[in-house]
Amino acid sequence: MFTKSDAEKILKENNQEQVLTYFDSLDDAKKTEFLKQIENINWSDIKMIGAETEQKRGAFAVPPAVSISEIQTNKEKFQSEGIKAIQKGEVAAVLLAGGMGTRLGFDLPKGCYNVGLTHELFIFECLINNMMDVVKLAGAYVPLYIMTSEKNDAATQAFFEEHNYWGYDKNYVKFFIQDMACAVDYNGKLLLEEKGRLATSPNGNGGWFTSMVKAGLDKDLHKRGIKWINIFAVDNVLQRIADPVFVGAAIAGNYESASKVVRKVEPHEKMGLLCLEDNKPSIVEYYEMSKEMAEARASDGSLEYKYGVILNYLFALDKLEKIANEKLSVHVVEKKIPYIDANGEKVSPTEPNGYKFELLVLDMIHMMDNNLAFEVEREKEFAPIKNLHGTDSVDSARELLVKNGVKL
Repeated sequence: MFTKSDAEKILKENNQEQVLTYFDSLDDAKKTEFLKQIENINWSDIKMIGAETEQKRGAFAVPPAVSISEIQTNKEKFQSEGIKAIQKGEVAAVLLAGGMGTRLGFDLPKGCYNVGLTHELFIFECLINNMMDVVKLAGAYVPLYIMTSEKNDAATQAFFEEHNYWGYDKNYVKFFIQDMACAVDYNGKLLLEEKGRLATSPNGNGGWFTSMVKAGLDKDLHKRGIKWINIFAVDNVLQRIADPVFVGAAIAGNYESASKVVRKVEPHEKMGLLCLEDNKPSIVEYYEMSKEMAEARASDGSLEYKYGVILNYLFALDKLEKIANEKLSVHVVEKKIPYIDANGEKVSPTEPNGYKFELLVLDMIHMMDNNLAFEVEREKEFAPIKNLHGTDSVDSARELLVKNGVKL
C-alpha cells in the first residue's frame, strides 16, 4: 500500500515537496484518493520540461488515396464489403467526447450543446442520428464506445439516459474514462487544482486505445468479434460514422488503417495533411510545411498535398494491439491551467501559465504500415464546432446542417 512516507520520498526525489502542503488537513478518504494520484504520476513526462528537442521530420511523399470520383465509381463494391463487415459484427465506433463546452460558454459536456433553433437538437443527437443511418442500411447495430473524462463522465452518461440514447440500442453502448495526465507550471512544478488534488487533464486524443484497454473493454471487443474500429471526434456534427463505403474501401484495398480527408481550399489552409513520411503514413501540420511543399502542384493542376484530416480514422484491431505496448510520443503543450496558489486561493489564469502532456492520434497513424486517404465532400461531412461564432462555429455548423436537409 502506498503511504504518506512513500509519497514524501518520491516527491523529495523529484523536488516536488510542495504537493503535500495541505495533506494533513484532508479527511481520510481524500488522503487515500490523493496518495493514489501521487502514486500514478508519470515522472518521465515531467522530466521532459526544458529537455524537449525538436523532432526532425523525414522525407515526405504523397499518400495513397481514393478521390470522391473514384469512390463514386466503386461505391457499390465498397459499400457491399462494408455492410458485410457490419452485419458480421466486425465494426465498432469510438466517440472521443471528453471535452466540456467551455469555449461555447457552456458548462456541460460539449456533446450536450443544443444546435437546434426551433426544437432541441444536441451534438450527441446529431452523431447518433448519423449512426442510425448506417444501422438502417445494414440492418445491424454498430457497437459504440464513448470516451469521457473524469470531469464529464457522470453528466454524459446521465444525458444519454435522459434522452433514451435517441433510439440507439443501449446494449450496444459502453462508456469509459480517458486517462489523465498531470499539469505543471513553467518551472516544471506540479500544480494543485484544489487542496488534496493534483491539477490534471485528459491525456490527449492519442490516449483513447490504452484508456479502453485499461477499462477492460478490449475483452468486450474480442467477445463481440470486432476487427475494425472507427474513431471520431465529438464536435463534427455532419460526419458519417462506421460508413460502409469507408470501411469497405479499406478492406478492399488491404489497408490496416484509413483516414477520412477533405480537400484543402487553399495551399496554406490551417489543417493537418495526410502524407507519407519515410514511406510510412503520417500527418504533417500546416506550420511544419515549407512554402514549396504547401504550394506544390500535381500533373492535373491540383495541390500535391491536398488531403486534410478531420479526425475520423479507421484502425484494424489486430494492428492496434500490436502497437499498444510501443510508447507514443508525448507532446508538451502550453495551456491555461486553473490552480490554487501558496495561500490556497483559486487562480483562473487568462494566459497560458504552464504545460500539459498529450498523446496524439496522428502518432498512431505513423505507427501503421499503411493508411488510405478517403476523400469526402467537405460540405457533406465536415461541420466542426470549435467556437460560438465565426469559422468552425455553431453558426457555420447550423448553416451546413440546413444545407444537408437537417431541420433545426
